[in-house]
Amino acid sequence: FMSRILFWWLVLVNAAAAVLVVFDKISARHGGRRVPERVLLLIGAAGGAPLMLVFMLLCHHKTRKPKFMLTLPLFLMLWAAFVYLSAVYF
Repeated sequence: FMSRILFWWLVLVNAAAAVLVVFDKISARHGGRRVPERVLLLIGAAGGAPLMLVFMLLCHHKTRKPKFMLTLPLFLMLWAAFVYLSAVYF
């Protein structure tokens, strides 16, 4: 049961992360309303780091910012460890 909840949480938060990155990239190009960096980092910390990192690299968005290029891989590793430990022990 818990693994199903975790699975769907990660699916939803990663989808949201991808949408936010693309939206922010389009907004940046066209001078629209931007997604705050702290929101992007919060979504990454909440489990959206994998797709956020992929979409940032694909869109060439925020790839020069160490804040993102260091913290997102860290979030990814922490979530990978959490998922692994959840699978092993629960």
